[in-house]
Amino acid sequence: MKSHKLMVGAVVVAIATMLTSFPVKAQTVCKVTDPTGTPLNVRKSPNGQIIGTIENNTEVDIYEIVRDEKNRPWAKVGFEGRVWGWVFREFISCYQN
Repeated sequence: MKSHKLMVGAVVVAIATMLTSFPVKAQTVCKVTDPTGTPLNVRKSPNGQIIGTIENNTEVDIYEIVRDEKNRPWAKVGFEGRVWGWVFREFISCYQN
């Protein structure tokens, strides 16, 4: 009985060691960083009709990036699977968390 408890304890320690030794995958976090300090316009299409705004420092997911006829980058953004619209990509900053 004592050796069974010792074996179970050793297995638990081995599993815990294995689980903590795997590196945590870095996650990209993107936030609105409009240098003017005003809310960022959200558009129906790249450089299209304004349909709303997003406050500075709001976390967003980028779903697509395209360039307009003047070669300016636009990002389709939202959060947790919900798409909000298009914003000027240069006002979104992303970093590894």
